[in-house]
Amino acid sequence: MTGITPYIFKIQRYSIHDGPGIRTTLFFQGCPLSCRWCHNPESQAMDLLQGAKSFGTDLPGLRKPLPLSEERVEELVKTLVHEIEKDNIFYDESNGGVTFSGGEPLSRPKLLLPLLEACRNQEIHTCLDTSGFASFEILKAAATKADLVLFDIKIMEERDHLAFTGKPGGQVLENLKKLSRLKVNLKLRFPLIPAMTDTRENLCKMIEFLTKETVYRDIHILPFHTIGEGKYEFLKMKNELKGISPPTDERVEEVRQMFESAGFNTRIGG
Repeated sequence: MTGITPYIFKIQRYSIHDGPGIRTTLFFQGCPLSCRWCHNPESQAMDLLQGAKSFGTDLPGLRKPLPLSEERVEELVKTLVHEIEKDNIFYDESNGGVTFSGGEPLSRPKLLLPLLEACRNQEIHTCLDTSGFASFEILKAAATKADLVLFDIKIMEERDHLAFTGKPGGQVLENLKKLSRLKVNLKLRFPLIPAMTDTRENLCKMIEFLTKETVYRDIHILPFHTIGEGKYEFLKMKNELKGISPPTDERVEEVRQMFESAGFNTRIGG
């Protein structure tokens, strides 16, 4: 389904890869990172990109969102919850719910936090899909309201994180450690990207960090795919991974076994 506000560029129904059960996923516009492997490049800008209409939004062209006044937030939350509730029957039958993804939902806290609260009041299971790149105050507020957090962990070395995502990664790791102390219900997600995240050095440092600094032992391995290539071409954005092949099944299995042997519960895909 198309988005219905400049803050949400897409609403995807019947999703089975963004948390448990059948889910409705709301994709927030705007992300502080620019990961080279991003398959939603149209979501990175805080303002809707020219041409985004072709990728599931009914708001063509460059569209600057209006300031989020209290009245505007109340109106948007009511409208979005109404859309979410349309699929209640599927949530009930599958133990599903709504997932807030992006982009980065934490980039819109004035809308995200009331949405989480409203869904909880309606007893709708909520999932926050996040890069973890935000102030801890915002992350904590959202993570403690959500029923489940899907937390991306990508690259351990600061310089590599900066080179491949556009931002340093220290804040992400510190935020994950703090969420672990709060014992937030959280599953890790690891994008397996050739020559970027799947190096032995990165994997070993990640396993060491997670084992020593967190309580989290559930990790979803997300192999790189080329689904987003057409978006880069249409939007005339540089595709840093053009020509890169997805990891082989054998490589995915090798990485899975590395995590399994370190005591992690693994799953391939979302």
